[in-house]
Amino acid sequence: MESRISKALERHHSGYNCCQAVACTYSDLVGVPEDELFRMAEGFGAGMGGMESTCGAVSGAVLLAGLKSSGGMQQRTKSATYQLSKEIVEEFRRKNDAIVCKDLKGVDTGKVLRSCDGCIEDACELVEQILFQEK
Repeated sequence: MESRISKALERHHSGYNCCQAVACTYSDLVGVPEDELFRMAEGFGAGMGGMESTCGAVSGAVLLAGLKSSGGMQQRTKSATYQLSKEIVEEFRRKNDAIVCKDLKGVDTGKVLRSCDGCIEDACELVEQILFQEK
């Protein structure tokens, strides 16, 4: 798969929040129209509704994990989704020393660990490696 990181960054620069930028970039791969993913992801921006909690880019990647592994309401896919989500979150934390928006932005410390663009790049890289890598 050709990387879509630049497309995610374009979305972010045009007004999508971090979660929307990540999730919407892969809408075709999870079979959900972009406008629906845009609405689903809206509340996850700026660390969960502007609360500077879990990074929106990470949330977008985890949202995609659920859409990719879900077999519908009749199938039991939680275990697979949790495993994919855990792998994404742990790898993001390993790369950036945090998954919380305010920590990544250095709100309390003054030390920026990663910019929003950098978080989007990392989340997309993980989506491509963990969820959509051709094996």
